[in-house]
Amino acid sequence: MTSAAEKHGLQHWSVSTLNLAQADMALFLLKLKGFRGSVGAAAHRGTASELGLVMGLMDPAATLADCQAAAVKEFDRLTALSGDPNREKERDAVPGIVEQALAELKPYGVPSHTQLKIEWKHPDLALPFVGYADLYYEEAGIVVDLKTQLRLASEISSQHARQVSLYCAAISDNLDGRVTYATPKKCATYQVENMREHVEALVKIAQRVERFLSISEDMDELCGMVIPNTDLFYYDAATRQKAFEVFGI
Repeated sequence: MTSAAEKHGLQHWSVSTLNLAQADMALFLLKLKGFRGSVGAAAHRGTASELGLVMGLMDPAATLADCQAAAVKEFDRLTALSGDPNREKERDAVPGIVEQALAELKPYGVPSHTQLKIEWKHPDLALPFVGYADLYYEEAGIVVDLKTQLRLASEISSQHARQVSLYCAAISDNLDGRVTYATPKKCATYQVENMREHVEALVKIAQRVERFLSISEDMDELCGMVIPNTDLFYYDAATRQKAFEVFGI
């Protein structure tokens, strides 16, 4: 039997999709309708910084300057057509983030896998979970997810804890999950606690999204049941305009 999520075009669950549904169901529905907003410079800062980090971890002979240059080059490529007013500020942050992250994670050694694709299936859900673990140290039994920031977090967010917990559940029953937060000046790594509970929370969110989508196969009818919170950081000018067109609010 085809699930409601499948009828609305979903092929798998991802942590980012479910985090979005939890934060703002209206924007989740916009994504299901095919709307793709622009990606901000902050997201590209993360992607570029991770490239520099992985270069330095996988090749111990690579110099810090080489890793930083590769990261900035990648940022410039990703943002070549960006109109984000924060582009230069985000670009300036990349070299420092790479330096801090490498100093934090080089003691772990060379990871056995980077961007390891995981797939995990829960018996009560029709669709599997799919994701990509940033760094997996198989021998040590450690999974690390990198998050870049401009201000250092003092603890793991629930969204990030759910993400790492899922990766660990998909790989093995006995792994140490960690989140490394890197800024241009500071870095900290936190261990994820209560991973089983975080995975259970993901499953519950997916089940509730599934139940909501089962109300109707008419996407416009579903959109008429939710209210967008356009003050959230997810909404740039184009996304707010699209939300107004769809929801009238």
